[in-house]
Amino acid sequence: MKEQTVDGLNLDELERLIRAADARDDELWKTITGIGVDRVARLLVEEVAFRADPATVHRTFDVGLEITGEEAAEPIRYILQVLPSGQIEFFEGTSPTTVHVIGYRCADLARDIFGRARITRPIRRVLGSRFEESHDPSADRPLLESVLYSQRATAAVLSGIDPVVPDLGELSTRYLSDKWGGVHWFTPHYERHFAGLRYEQLRILDIGIGGFEGRSTGGGSLLMWRRYFPRALIFGMDIFDKSGLDQPRVTTLRGDQNNAAWLSEIAREYGPFDIVIDDGSHVNEHVLHSFSVLFEHLRLGGTYVIEDMWTSYCLGYGGDDSTVAGQSTSIGLVKRLVDALHHEEHHAGASVAEDSIASMLAGLHVYRNLAFIDKGTNIDGGIPAFIPRQALA
Repeated sequence: MKEQTVDGLNLDELERLIRAADARDDELWKTITGIGVDRVARLLVEEVAFRADPATVHRTFDVGLEITGEEAAEPIRYILQVLPSGQIEFFEGTSPTTVHVIGYRCADLARDIFGRARITRPIRRVLGSRFEESHDPSADRPLLESVLYSQRATAAVLSGIDPVVPDLGELSTRYLSDKWGGVHWFTPHYERHFAGLRYEQLRILDIGIGGFEGRSTGGGSLLMWRRYFPRALIFGMDIFDKSGLDQPRVTTLRGDQNNAAWLSEIAREYGPFDIVIDDGSHVNEHVLHSFSVLFEHLRLGGTYVIEDMWTSYCLGYGGDDSTVAGQSTSIGLVKRLVDALHHEEHHAGASVAEDSIASMLAGLHVYRNLAFIDKGTNIDGGIPAFIPRQALA
């Protein structure tokens, strides 16, 4: 199994921590101490910095975050620097220019970061102003304006902790994903299907990272999903090496989506998945091949998504130069799945297309260039035999 960085948590530790964030206090503390309070604290600070909304400030502001363990020991101190660019960087330590300090017990911060959303809940943090100690009026704007900017910086840090997640259209724009605006308008459909899963503990496989051959280029959709699903592990698959994009909760995998043996191997190692999104090569043969392998490794209740079905009409992608997509295209696959969904309504002895998965098709939702395929139990017995098979005169 591919590990995270040396200082980070591996996938098993991440999942244990996320799961424990909804457990009793003693179980959560046991998990934190087993992993290491220092390591968990660093992960939580990184999540806060990643999730924080961009802030518009006129200079760099330092916001402190102090995290204490179960015992009454010295807190672990971090500084989150809110930059004029809107980004947030962090380091362990203190700063004489800290404007606010946020205090948390490690377990409470873990619950606020990885627990299920609690829009209305008791506040678990302590917030203290340090502005008067850090402010030098001669080196800054007028006092009141600086106070207001410091509040904006602190609000940005707190947005990385609070449970409200921006909508997918905004996140797509923030992280430079192509799923909304200009090329595609997919995010409203994703929101409709995935909003109810937002705070679940999930494993998501996203085929196609983008950025082509650069190790650290592309990956906008991976970041979008990481922010949208705060408790999920995201796996990105690409034919090019994208290891420069690895980060907490995001793991890149290099391989060919048209290689059945490799797909099966990564599915056994990292699956089963709750969501699979095929935004890969869009070559029709590859789309059908990936589906034939990976649908088996989708959990019951999971969803398989196929994007960019317009290539069904493109010869250069193995499609058809026709107004009717053929059997060997992604749209042809969706057409067959409609028949397979109704397998129990076919006459006795009929051969069913996609028969091997017909009993596991729970639903199909098709939009322009986008299909959602739901996996579930599809064995209800069909329409009873006493219902006439001929229309009444």
